[in-house]
Parts: sequence; C-alpha cells; structure tokens
Amino acid sequence: MRKALFVIFISLSLGVFSQNSTQLNKDSLHKDTFLNTVEQSLNLFYTEYANDFNVDSLKKAIEENNGETIKVSDDEICKRLGKINAMTPFQLECNETALSIIKYFLSKRKGFIRVALGRSPLYFDMFESKLSAYGLPIELKYLAVIESGLRPQVKSRAGALGLWQFMYRTGLYFGLKENSYIDERMDPEKATDAACRYLKKLFGIYGDWNLALAAYNAGPGNVNKAIRRSGDKKTYWEVRPYLPNETQGYVPNFIAVSYLMTYHKEHQILPTKMNPHNITIDTMCFKSAIHMGTISKLIDWSLEDIKKHNPVFKTTYIPKATPAYCLSGPHEKINLVVGQEDSLINLENSIYGTNEVKLKKVFVRDSITGDTIQKTLNVYYHKVQTGEVINKVATYYSVTSDQIMDWNGLKTTNIYTGQHLRIETEKKVTPPKPKPKPVSTRKYYTVRSGDTFGHIAEKNRVSQSRLKKLNPRININRLSIGQKIRIR
Repeated sequence: MRKALFVIFISLSLGVFSQNSTQLNKDSLHKDTFLNTVEQSLNLFYTEYANDFNVDSLKKAIEENNGETIKVSDDEICKRLGKINAMTPFQLECNETALSIIKYFLSKRKGFIRVALGRSPLYFDMFESKLSAYGLPIELKYLAVIESGLRPQVKSRAGALGLWQFMYRTGLYFGLKENSYIDERMDPEKATDAACRYLKKLFGIYGDWNLALAAYNAGPGNVNKAIRRSGDKKTYWEVRPYLPNETQGYVPNFIAVSYLMTYHKEHQILPTKMNPHNITIDTMCFKSAIHMGTISKLIDWSLEDIKKHNPVFKTTYIPKATPAYCLSGPHEKINLVVGQEDSLINLENSIYGTNEVKLKKVFVRDSITGDTIQKTLNVYYHKVQTGEVINKVATYYSVTSDQIMDWNGLKTTNIYTGQHLRIETEKKVTPPKPKPKPVSTRKYYTVRSGDTFGHIAEKNRVSQSRLKKLNPRININRLSIGQKIRIR
C-alpha cells in the first residue's frame, strides 16, 4: 500500500506543480510526513472496522463516498478560505500549493477526512476548552489532525508520539512523563495541555502564528536559521523557501485540513460512523496498583477495549502513583468498576498476592543427554518493596534481570514500589514479607490560651532553640489557640 501511495503522490506532484515556480516544485507531497499520518490513520480505521463488523462492511467502508468529487472552482475554494481567514489570526493564503493539497484529498483521500471528522467528537470539545483556557486560536485543533489523524497511538518514523506528536525530550520538557508502564504523550488531556503551552511559547517568540506552526514542526532552531537566510523576513510565506522541505508543506497542509474540516458538507464528505461517539466517557482513579486483566475478570469489559480507551498505558498494568493514574471508559463500565471496588482489590490480591504460589510445568531439552524432560516451575508474584532494585529481586529468586524483564514485558530495568513482578523459578522460596512501616516518634503540643513559645518549651522540657528547629515555619511571636507545635 505504501509504495502505491507514493507513486500516486509522485504523479500528482508532476501534474499539479509542473506549471508552478521552481520553489513550488519542492512541494512534492510524497516527501511529506503528513502522508504517513494519513496512511497510519486509515489503516487503523480499516483494522477497527474489520474487527467490529465483517469483511463486506469493511469493503463498503473503503469504497463508500469515494466516487467522483463535486467540481468546485478554484475561485470558490479561495472565497471560502477567505471567510475562514477573516475569522482567524492565521494567514490562510489561497495559493497553488494549498489548492493542490485540497484537490488531492478531495480526489484521492476523502476517506481520511471522513475518519478525522468521525473521530473529532472524541477530542474537539476538549481541545477547544484547553485552547480557550490558554487564550489560543480555536483553529489550532486542526493541527492534531495533520499531526496524528486524531489517533493517540500514531508514532512517526522519528519517534514522535501521540495526538500532538511530541518527541521524547520535548514531551519531557513540557511535563509529559514516560516510564516502563506509561507514556503521557499518549494521554489526550495531558498532551493537549502540553501542546497548548508549547504553542503559546512559540507564538511569544515569533508573534506570527504561521511561523509558530513551522517551529512546532521543525523546531525553533531551524526556523531561526531560515529567518536569517531570508534576510530577517517576518512572515512565514517570506521565510518559507528557506525552511526544510517537510516544513514548507506544513502550513499548506494546515490550510487544507482547516478548509476540508470546515466545508466538508459542501463536498458531500460525511463523517464515518464511529461507535465510541455514542457513549459517555467516564474515569476512575486508583489509589493502588492494579492489572487491567483483573478488571476484565470481574466485569464484562474486554482487555482489548480497556487498552483502546487508555492508550497512555504501555502495558496492562496500572502502577501506583501520586497523583493517581485514572482509567477511562464507557460510563456504564466505569460505574461497574466503582461499584465493585472492594471486590476488585480482593481479586487483585488473590491473583497477584505475594503469598500465592502457582505451579507451571514446562518441557525442556537436557543439555547433557539431549532428552526432553519435564520441569515444574514455581510462579511467584513478587511485590516490590521500597529501595528494591531488579538485580536484588533476581538474586533472591535465582533468576536473571533479563528474565524478569521478559516475563513482565519491561523495556528497562526500572521497577517501582508496589509493583507486582511475575517470577518463574525452580527454586522454592518464601517471598519476603513487606517491611513494617516505621512508627512515628513525633509528638505535638496543642497551643492553649495564654501559652507563649518559652512557656511551651519549658513545659515540655525542650530548649527554645530546639523547638525553633522543629518548627521552622512557625512565627514564635504569633501563636494561635489550637495550633500544633512539634515538641519531639
């Protein structure tokens, strides 16, 4: 499919751009990573459609509404773009480049616009709310369409991930965490918040929204370099010839998507019917770590569907964290989970508790005789204690760190307090008991009427200097009745 797609784009580019200037010849669409997004988004849609329905329905979905495009003159498209332009701070110019991309999607990739329209109810309300809160243009919601096709799971060849396609370092800079279990670049709300802060920062640098979009794609360094090469020009269209090839097509792509998402009805492009749009999404936050499999065992909610609604989690394990991680899903499913919270915890402990040992029979080849023999392994679920590292756990059970990583789908050696690790070993061991929580030795005195700092020190046989060290934030000259003073 990819090779065929590239051939289409090459031939299209030759047909459309042959009449344009030398600069426009660089706008060959087959070089644009946006096409990779289009391809990924459509492939995921077709896969989902095939899983939810049947082959005939899938064929219909692919062929539906993919006939001849309604003929619309360039002047009419430009007129419509002018209406959008009048209501936005962006410079949505109607030039040959933008027109060619619009026409391509109208003739060859209406399906992508249909899928994006179909998925937009999942995110656009949240996008608009976040953008409005940061004082940003609402039209920036279309940026996520060209970045990811509104798919949190889409990953670029360069490693950018999520609705807003954050690279690891950029995501980390804007507070998006990643570890063995979660990647917040795939968290729709957190990633959107980070994107708003990043875009606001970029606009503050350039004072031009199109240049800010270019910097979002190529990085401020490349945009600054292009500005210098242009002779310190101030607008995107003046600087554009000096930008990387991909970024030269970025704003035209944004213009095309803004137009197509706004005027899709005029071209008889209708949204795909997406089942998730008919449900109310709710969330539940967990104080303790839990496996999605435990939830699936307790209520009628498939593991696949749980993962689909929660792309932020890399595995089926929801770790304990502060603030707590939350699970999203249909209201009726989340309601069941909330209603059976106690049962859920009990089931989790029965499956993954440290005291339960299961047996597993395996067949292996004897290294000496070459015979196939049966071995019985003990399967433990080790609960990680404070200060434990993976090497220490491996040594205790006479296994290797690599084996623990393999059994638990870990990509790094990082483990976390409260995490349950599956261990398979021939050695029969007694899992270590959790260390008792240290008993606090702190003591406090409640301030009464007439108390002074000196009086409290004397009464509790502690020096005033020691009392000051124990209570560094307390104004000793302004004590109030009922106030707690630490004395030990």
